[in-house]
Amino acid sequence: MDALTSGLRDFAAEKRVDLLGIAPIERFEEVPADHHPRSIFPEVRSVVVVGKRITRGTLRGVEEGTQFDIYSQYGQSWLADRMLAITTISLATWLEDSRWEAVPIQDLPPQVPPSGVQVKPGLPPPNVMIDLRDAAVRAGVGEIGWCGELLTPQFGPRQRLQIILTDAPLADTPLLEDGVCDHCGECAAACPLGAFRGGEHTISVCGKEMTVADVDFAVCRQCRNGARPNPHHGAGLPDRLSALCVRTCVHHLEAAGRVTNTFAQPFRQRPAWQVGRDGASSLQEQPVEE
Repeated sequence: MDALTSGLRDFAAEKRVDLLGIAPIERFEEVPADHHPRSIFPEVRSVVVVGKRITRGTLRGVEEGTQFDIYSQYGQSWLADRMLAITTISLATWLEDSRWEAVPIQDLPPQVPPSGVQVKPGLPPPNVMIDLRDAAVRAGVGEIGWCGELLTPQFGPRQRLQIILTDAPLADTPLLEDGVCDHCGECAAACPLGAFRGGEHTISVCGKEMTVADVDFAVCRQCRNGARPNPHHGAGLPDRLSALCVRTCVHHLEAAGRVTNTFAQPFRQRPAWQVGRDGASSLQEQPVEE
């Protein structure tokens, strides 16, 4: 590894970065201009994906159904807009101190349509939104699981991401080879609204193929089991990282030994509560995994 990349990784470790992946811009060749990093920074050479974990305890109040503000602060808004944002700008500053330009970008929903007009022919209109889950796959950080969320070998679905576009010639991270998701289907079985429609489709990123369940997000947006509206725009996908389906994924991946960040006690020790479309509350019938 070259000295610049090694120095960046060492600095990231000092700043308690939990996930760091680097994709050369060539891995984005098939991405359309309205989502392409070059549309924001034409001279970009490397896309750096920066991640901090959602601590498992942040999900505890939602899992028990007794305290939801802990997650909204430490797992969602504060984690992304304060803690991770400070970390991201710190890494960008380090790169610029090393004389390489660095563009920090938060996780904005790529589903949001343009909100401006072209400033000149040949350019996409603002604002260009980069799909961070897609970028994380290209940077070797993880894969898209059957549930549709990014899964990493360390934390499963428990992370927030931001990226840095830089003209620095950094050493790339290999694509993730070993799968995290085992397509158990427990996320779909846990959904009390039936948002998983029974079908599936394949996503291909840099030749890496991932099978993903078909989800009706119009139904998903009605979820009262821990899902939340996208914090940045109503057109974005709902935030499901504390929803019953993804919490079930957290428990399964730990129990199955498919993530490295594990604990002395299992995540789910009691049947999970659920609220159906009719607003009635009940407990999940499936047994708790040992």
